[in-house]
Amino acid sequence: MLLAAAMLILYVVWGSTYLGIAIAVDTIPPFVMAAIRFLIAGSVLMAWSAARERRSFRLPSLREARDTAIVGALLLGGGMGMVAWGEQTVPSGIAALLIALMPVWVAVFGRVFLGERLPGIAVVGIGVGLVGVTILVWPFGTTGEGFDAAGLGALFLSPIFWASGSLFAAHRARQPSRPLVATATQMLAGSATLAVLGLLTGEFAVFRPEAISTESIIALVYLTFIGSLVAFTAYVWLLKVAPLPLIATYAYVNPIVAVALGAMLLSEPVSPRTLLAGAIIVGAVAVIITARSRMTRPAARPAEPSFPERQSGAQPAPAEAPNT
Repeated sequence: MLLAAAMLILYVVWGSTYLGIAIAVDTIPPFVMAAIRFLIAGSVLMAWSAARERRSFRLPSLREARDTAIVGALLLGGGMGMVAWGEQTVPSGIAALLIALMPVWVAVFGRVFLGERLPGIAVVGIGVGLVGVTILVWPFGTTGEGFDAAGLGALFLSPIFWASGSLFAAHRARQPSRPLVATATQMLAGSATLAVLGLLTGEFAVFRPEAISTESIIALVYLTFIGSLVAFTAYVWLLKVAPLPLIATYAYVNPIVAVALGAMLLSEPVSPRTLLAGAIIVGAVAVIITARSRMTRPAARPAEPSFPERQSGAQPAPAEAPNT
């Protein structure tokens, strides 16, 4: 029963965060919103870790802090920042389908920059996934089924940031051995990066707290405490008790949940073309994840939730899809 409940949290909560972002950015500037979210979540996690570990608690070393900050800046500053910015003009369900392509970029970058072996079936999956994206977004920047080109551009960049941060975390970064401390540090670094982006884009200059709607406040609270903390706890527990193939199914289910919730609660259109493209993309992701997971050692684990990364030592390996 507990296993089923934890998996349901991963499916529904992580799938619903795209809806939450769409509602939050309706009246809160995207970079400001994400900066607030991860500042609160990171602070809570760090305080929780300090209270739980007490005398054994230690802050990251300078090297750990630097590398973890880079990971947080890429995953949360770049990855999450682009999601929030893109969802101002692109439906949440479409955003989820585009972000689900992160395994494509992990496979491509891993091959190009790290020389990782790429099974033939994974190459097929990459090609199929790109076909699905073409079906989904073409023609962009037009009326009808077309989507805003700038928003699409941000959502294309997001999984590239995710993949870059994941590979750096897995192969180069030295991070704290305590997962809570590492994740909290990433959140705080991501929040700082997002705050800088908010300053550079002028969001803080035009931000008016009194103009925030009740719906956006509720969405921000949900993203912070349910999306980032409750789901985090469920995921960490699952890593200890559940088989990896079961846990990995969240990567296929989240986009489906996001599309369904966007259609039901935000009246986002779901055309036959969207359904076809979504099926192709999800299928391609499943092929790539399955092919690459067979190449990894049995002890490997997916990343900590919300931020695909591997900590130093015997810590989780990069997840195959980002979570918001």
